[in-house]
Amino acid sequence: MAQLSLKRPIVFFDLETTGTDHAKDKIIELALIKLNPNGTRERYVKRVNPGMPIPPDSTAIHGITDADIKDCPEFKHIAHDVYNWMKGCDLGGYNSNKFDIPLLAEELLRAGISVDFTERNMIDAQQIFFKMEARTLAAAYQFYCGKELSNAHSAEADIEATIEVLEAQLDRYQQLGTDVKKLHDFSTGETMVDYARRMVMKDGHPIFNFGKYKGRKVEDVFNEEPQYYDWMMQADFALHTKQKISEILNNMKLRKLGNKS
Repeated sequence: MAQLSLKRPIVFFDLETTGTDHAKDKIIELALIKLNPNGTRERYVKRVNPGMPIPPDSTAIHGITDADIKDCPEFKHIAHDVYNWMKGCDLGGYNSNKFDIPLLAEELLRAGISVDFTERNMIDAQQIFFKMEARTLAAAYQFYCGKELSNAHSAEADIEATIEVLEAQLDRYQQLGTDVKKLHDFSTGETMVDYARRMVMKDGHPIFNFGKYKGRKVEDVFNEEPQYYDWMMQADFALHTKQKISEILNNMKLRKLGNKS
């Protein structure tokens, strides 16, 4: 079976959460598997108390109840361990670019840890699957591996299956190669500015990817309607999104000062 060509470790991870809102929801279980260039694997699996009730709709998906996590640590107490465990590693998962990475970044920011995954390659096996076949993880597991996915929505079972699916994808689509950077480019698509993808890069400029200004340059909007920045900072956007729009606004101010001097 094809193996990734690793220049540095890559951490595949999966989160079970209270819901799907990056700004509001919390992690209740995380499973990380680190693939090292020497072929060894390391694991980090932990349940977390989210500090809020788990909605019944979420429990119906992953099977984790309030009673299951009442004695578990809050994420802020393990945040540094998780961050250090992933430090210097590329990232991978299933729907990870749109869900797991943004939500993990949000939890780390809530814990006071500055997050910057800019230099990480990110492989999303779901995007490879969608571009090649377009089905769910369970169907992907059946399609690529010829197996039924038992214990689905257990974080560890899901990420084990994701790694198997990716390895089978590399066998099936040999034109993709095994280079992590090339797989990152293929599975990521457009370049995101913030992990919630409220902004993406186009022609070297951040543009809005939502709402009434979708497709417009962020700087142009802030110049024409400065209060839009204030509205975003006060609204229920993810912390990382607010961090990025603040960086954009600060850079605009610095350029203006430079032009005056």
